[in-house]
Amino acid sequence: MSRKQSSHILVVDDEPSMREFLSIMLQREGYDVKCAADGVEALALLDDNVFDLVLSDVRMPNLGGLELLQHIKGLGTDTVVIMMTAFSTTEQAVEAMKHGAYDYLTKPFKNDEIRLVIRNALQHHHLRIENSRLRQVIGQRLSFDRLVGKSPSMQQLYSLIEKVASSNANILITGESGTGKELVARAIHRNSSRGEQPFVAVNCGAIPENLLESELFGHEKGSFTGAVTSKQGMFEVAEGGTLFLDEVGELPIAMQVKLLRVLQEKQLRRVGGTQDINLDVRVLAATNSNLDDAVNAGAFRRDLYYRLNVIHLHIPPLRERKEDLPLLINTFCQTLAPKRDVQISTTLMRRLLDYDWPGNVRELENVIERCLILEDGELLTEVGLPPHLLDDKFADSVVSCTIPEEGLDLDEYIAAVEKRIIMQALERCNGVRKHAAKLLKISFRSLRYRLEKLGLH
Repeated sequence: MSRKQSSHILVVDDEPSMREFLSIMLQREGYDVKCAADGVEALALLDDNVFDLVLSDVRMPNLGGLELLQHIKGLGTDTVVIMMTAFSTTEQAVEAMKHGAYDYLTKPFKNDEIRLVIRNALQHHHLRIENSRLRQVIGQRLSFDRLVGKSPSMQQLYSLIEKVASSNANILITGESGTGKELVARAIHRNSSRGEQPFVAVNCGAIPENLLESELFGHEKGSFTGAVTSKQGMFEVAEGGTLFLDEVGELPIAMQVKLLRVLQEKQLRRVGGTQDINLDVRVLAATNSNLDDAVNAGAFRRDLYYRLNVIHLHIPPLRERKEDLPLLINTFCQTLAPKRDVQISTTLMRRLLDYDWPGNVRELENVIERCLILEDGELLTEVGLPPHLLDDKFADSVVSCTIPEEGLDLDEYIAAVEKRIIMQALERCNGVRKHAAKLLKISFRSLRYRLEKLGLH
C-alpha cells in the first residue's frame, strides 16, 4: 500500500461525473488524487505539483489532451500519461501514444481494466526512476545486443529504440529479410522496464494455421484431439514481459480477429476454456512485407494494423548503409573466430563493398563464416567467396568472347579472364591451391605467382 499512497495522480476530464467517479475510485485504491476540468486547469496544477501519473481525456474545451501531453513531455519529467477516449477518437489516442503516452483507455471502461492499467503504469514509472538512478550510479549504457552500425541511419535507429523502449506502446518493426528485426525487438525489450521478464518470439509464418490459436492463446485439456493436458499459450508465457510476433503479416484473417480482441481487451481465453485470463504483455510485431498494401488488398485488417502500428521502426537494408560493412565484418570475425587475428584483403573488401547484399546482414554473416572456414590463415581473400560474388564486368565477354562496341582494355580483360578461371578452379577444389594448380595444369609455384599478381594473396 505504501507505493500507492506515495503515488500522486491528476485526473483531467471536462465531465464532472467522470472526474468524481475516478477520484472516488482511485482514492479508495490509496492514491492521492487531484482533478482538473480541462487542460488549462491541469497546467496550473502541474506548475505547483509533481504528479506520478496524469489520466486525461483526449477531447476537452480550451486545451485538449494532445496539447496537454506535449506540455507534460516538454517539462522533461518522468510523469506517465494515460489517455481516455471515446471510440470515435481512438485514432487521436493512438497518435498520443506516438508522442509519448503510456497507454489509452476507451470509454466506457471497466473498473478492473483501469485499475490494472494504472497499476502497471505506476510500476513502470517507479521502475524507470530506479533504472535511471542505477544508470547514473554505474554509468550503464543502453544495450543494443548484436545491432552493429555507425551510419547515420543506424544512429537514428538507436535513438528511436532509446525513446520507445520505456513506453508500453505496441511497435511495428519493418525491414527486408535479414536486416535484424528480432535484434531490434530484443534491444527494445532489454532496455525497457520489462527487461528482466520473459522475451518470447513467435514466427507467425512457421506455425500451421490449425495450431496457431493453441500456440498463441493456449488450450484446456480435452479441447481437441491430442490435447491430453492443459497448455499455456505464448501470451501467457510472456506474462510481464514482451511477445514478439515475427512475420505478423502471415496471420490468417480469422486469427487476426482473435489477436485484435486480445490486444483490445488485454485478456484471452484458451481454446476450450471458459475463463478470461488477464494479461500484462507488451507486443512487438515485425514484417518484411508491405502491410499498407495488404490492408488495401483486404488481406490484413485495418483495425489490427492500427493497433500494432502505434510506433513504427524501419530498419534500413545493408545496401543503404555500406559504411557499416567494415564494422560488421570485424564483429563477425571476432564472434566466429575469436582466437584468430583475422585481416581482410583489399580485393576481398572491394568485392564485399561492390555487392548489394539482397540477404542483408544475415547474408553477410554467412559469407564471412564461409570465408573463415575455407581459409585458415590470418588474411582472408576472395578464395572463400561464393561464385555469385565473383561476377565482374567481363563475365558476359568471357563467355561470348566478343568485343564490346566501346572496345576494351586487352590487358585488363585478360587479367579478368585469368582471375575468373583461377577462382572457378579454387571453388571446385574447395580452396585447396595444390589441387587447383593440378586442375589448371600449372605448377603450384605458378599458381601462387598468378594469385599474387592478381592481388589474391
